[in-house]
Amino acid sequence: MPEEEVGRVSTFFAQPVVAGIDLTSTLNVGDKIHIQGHTTDLELTVESMQIDNVDVKQGNAGDSIGIKVPDRVRPGDRVYKIT
Repeated sequence: MPEEEVGRVSTFFAQPVVAGIDLTSTLNVGDKIHIQGHTTDLELTVESMQIDNVDVKQGNAGDSIGIKVPDRVRPGDRVYKIT
């Protein structure tokens, strides 16, 4: 499936398992994403998203968002939206 890069992982929190992502494009709750790096290869659906600890439905270019992830991700991993 075609993929469009929408950002990069900036931070990872182990408890809860959350990735901080700096967006370069729009991302919505419900979008399918692919996070890929040297040792990372995850596909998931964005079920919730926060900006500054506030739930939001959409993040735009320039926003730093937090999303729950099922496994460890690393700073610098690329985030792609599956279209």
